Amino acid sequence: MFRGQFHHAIDAKGRISLPSRFRDLLVADAERFILTPDPFDPCLQLFPLAAWEKLERRIAELPSLDPNVVRFRRVYVSAAIECELDKAGRVLVPPHLRERGALERECVFAGMGPRIDLWSVERWTEATAMTPAQLADFRRALAEVGL
Repeated sequence: MFRGQFHHAIDAKGRISLPSRFRDLLVADAERFILTPDPFDPCLQLFPLAAWEKLERRIAELPSLDPNVVRFRRVYVSAAIECELDKAGRVLVPPHLRERGALERECVFAGMGPRIDLWSVERWTEATAMTPAQLADFRRALAEVGL
């Protein structure tokens, strides 16, 4: 499971060093992993190949004629690319995915349990900011689900 937040810079060629804690977990699982845009948030997601394949099997079982399922496959599954770390422990983020995530300089790797999210610092800050009213609603919602 991936936990924690780590800040790393992305270079002009689109290479970013994976945090060593995450790198150890990814490499222990497999040499390859999947990089895809999040279908709902302006970030990218990294999955170990085995976790992605499990998710793909679940997606394949969804009704193929449902327009929402078709759209989900188009924006999520079709955009996924298989990646490997280079010898320096970096991943190359292709230009179209860098654009989707607005990844230009400083980035945040966020451990999300079975996957890693990759955010621009600016978008991460916006996504995690809450007004006092939003925080109160958030606390109530968590209490309702037993957390």
